Amino acid sequence: MRAVILENFGGVENLRLVEDFPKPQIKEDEVLIRVKAVALNHLDIWVRTGALAIKPELPHILGSDISGVVEKVGSLVRDIKEGDEVVVAPGLSCGVCYECQSGQDNHCRHYDIIGLRSKGGYAQYISVPARNVIKKPKNLSFEEASSYPLTFLTVWNALVNKAHIKPYHRVLIWGGSSGVGVAGIQLAKLFGAFVIATAGSEEKAKRCLELGADMVINHYQEDVVKRVRELFKEGVDIVVDHVGTQTFWKSVECLKRGGKLVFFGTTTGSQTQIDIRYIFVREIELLGVYMGPRADLFKITELFERGLLKPVVDKVFPLEEAQEAHRYLEESRHFGKVVLKV
Repeated sequence: MRAVILENFGGVENLRLVEDFPKPQIKEDEVLIRVKAVALNHLDIWVRTGALAIKPELPHILGSDISGVVEKVGSLVRDIKEGDEVVVAPGLSCGVCYECQSGQDNHCRHYDIIGLRSKGGYAQYISVPARNVIKKPKNLSFEEASSYPLTFLTVWNALVNKAHIKPYHRVLIWGGSSGVGVAGIQLAKLFGAFVIATAGSEEKAKRCLELGADMVINHYQEDVVKRVRELFKEGVDIVVDHVGTQTFWKSVECLKRGGKLVFFGTTTGSQTQIDIRYIFVREIELLGVYMGPRADLFKITELFERGLLKPVVDKVFPLEEAQEAHRYLEESRHFGKVVLKV
C-alpha cells in the first residue's frame, strides 16, 4: 500500500512516500479501514523530531486523526459493516483493566495513541480495534471528519471533566487559532462561558471572534496577564494552556482565587518554575490533561452531526505532500486544522 513513512527522527526530509508498505492484517475484534483523510497534530511533529521519551520502532507511520471507509471487519465485530463511513477514536487501551471498564480508558497503563507507538493514518489502510470506530457524521466531509477527534476530545476532557465549566465562567484560551484553540473556543461558548482567546495576528484574531470568542488579545503585542487583569480585576475562572514553558506561569497569574489551569502540550518546552505559596494561598488547581475517555467522543460526534460544533479545516494537502504539510504546521501558518487527503 501507499504510505508516508518516517525513516529516521529529525527534519521533514525523513518523511518518504513509498508504494509497497505492507498492508495491515486484522484480528477477530478489529476493523480494516481504507483511509480517506488524516489530520495533522503537533504530536506528529514531536514524534517525527524524536522530542518525546516514547519513540516508535522505525520505519513508522504518523497520523492520529483518521476518517475513512470500512474495508473489512473481523469475525467478532458487530454493528460495523463493510462500506461504513467512519472516524477513528485515536486512543488505544487494553479494554479489560479497571480504568478501561470504568470509563477512564485514557488512564490505562497500556494506553497509546494511534501514530505515537502504533502505526498511524499516513497510509491507504489502517487496522484498529472495533471499539475505536465511530460512524462519521453525515454532514461532514472526510477531511472535516478527520479534523476533530484528538483536539476536541482533549479539550472536552479539560473543560468539562476537569474544570467543570459553567455558563458564568470566564475562560482564557492560549493560541486560539490552533486546533485545540479552535476546539476550546467552540466548546467554551457551547457551555455559555465568556471566552478570551489569544492570537498572533490581526487576521487570526478576527477569525477567533468569528468563531465565537468574546475578546482576543494579541500575545505578541500585548502583555496578556496585564490585559486580562484590566478586563477582570479578580482574574478568570479557567485557563486552557497547551503552549508550555512560555505561558505556564502567566496562566497561573491570570487566574482568580480558586481558579483552574488545565494544561496539555509543551510546544515551547516542558520546564518551568512555580511559586508554590502562590498556588496554595490562592487555592489554584493545576489540572493535567492527557487525551480523554473514548466515550466522550460519541457525545462530541453527535454535537458535530447536530451542527452545534463546526470543523475548521485550514488547508488540505495530498498525502505525497506530507513534508510541506509539516512545514506549514510548524510555521504556524494555519488557522484550525491541516489535513492530508489519502
